[in-house]
Amino acid sequence: MTGVRLSEVSLVFGDGTVAVSDVSLDVADGEFVVLLGPSGCGKSSILRMVAGLQRPTRGSVVLDGPRTDVAMVFQDFALYPHLTVASNIGFPLEIAGVPAASRMERIAEVASALGIGDLLARRPGELSGGQRQRVAMGRALVRRPRLLLMDEPLSNLDTVLRSGLRAEIVRMARSLGLTMLYVTHDQIEAQTMADRIAVLRDGVLEDSGRPAEVYRHPATMHVAAFLGSPRMSLFKAYVHVVVDSHVGLHIGGQVLELPFTDMRARAIAHYDGEDIAVGARAEALVPVAPGTPGHVLTGQVGHVEHHGHETLVSVDVGAWPVELPEARPPRVPVQPRGLVDRLRSIFPAPAAEVFVEGRHQVRHSELVVRVSPDVRPALGEPVGVRFRLDRLHFFDLSDGRRIGPKTRR
Repeated sequence: MTGVRLSEVSLVFGDGTVAVSDVSLDVADGEFVVLLGPSGCGKSSILRMVAGLQRPTRGSVVLDGPRTDVAMVFQDFALYPHLTVASNIGFPLEIAGVPAASRMERIAEVASALGIGDLLARRPGELSGGQRQRVAMGRALVRRPRLLLMDEPLSNLDTVLRSGLRAEIVRMARSLGLTMLYVTHDQIEAQTMADRIAVLRDGVLEDSGRPAEVYRHPATMHVAAFLGSPRMSLFKAYVHVVVDSHVGLHIGGQVLELPFTDMRARAIAHYDGEDIAVGARAEALVPVAPGTPGHVLTGQVGHVEHHGHETLVSVDVGAWPVELPEARPPRVPVQPRGLVDRLRSIFPAPAAEVFVEGRHQVRHSELVVRVSPDVRPALGEPVGVRFRLDRLHFFDLSDGRRIGPKTRR
């Protein structure tokens, strides 16, 4: 068995930068967990700490099995250009002193499973990007690990290759019974491959759960905005409670009414007289004729994107946009070490000035609505947007946390 347990793990660099802040995460034996987040969020740092390549500043990383059961696939393949495919795959076995006959048998077995059995005599320079990635995976798998760590393994490949290799990696993990910890910034990879995803932002673990759970019930505004294509529409709403009736959400001079029969209305009522953030995915919005009764806001077409199978229409209803609250942990102060550092602490660099030419324009938050690919609305055309209230998301503007029941079905 090879599971992983991270307990309140933090990583602070020498200059005080906090790369990972108090992350706790369990990966069960045989589970496929994806660490998801934008560049610089700390996901690769977590992977290196699990691999034993970097020690955490605080907290602990515990593996159920020995470190020899761990293998890692890097983003840049890291193949030896002067060695053949067979030699690249078998290199860990050669270092471990495995006899040549056994080594070749295991190389052939892994290469066949990855579909590169006919490439063993070639060198990396003669291979495509997808083939090189398979060789890198073969080099990790030939050791027969129980825990496989993968750091953005598909980011250097084109869309078609990524799609095919996603399915191959999942099949391989299932057939070999591997425990997988997989790092990516690509939400499609996370949602299609993972048993469970863990979403990070600025070193902080913001949410974790099954992909469908995190998508349908995001714990924070950042998670809501990061998952989904097109991106969730996020905008401000002023809360006004009508006692024993409903909660009014005032959006750009218009009102949506959330009845008290909705359990979320009771939680939102605590924000009476304040602004909150409302999130709506495209599937929660239905285009209708202006003036249609119901939970409808009226606006104008601001932008149209044709994607072949669908058209995305951005509608300006006068809603105010929201900004995601800061998530980065505070810098840890460090003592100045040399003369230059001491001078910098006494005479800090001035803040950069920004000059903006022209007139300042306020840009509203637009609602993104899916329509048939045959529909071609004109810019500025009036349109109504009906809201499916049961699919709306509500967040606290101060900390970005979800408002309402946290339970996931």
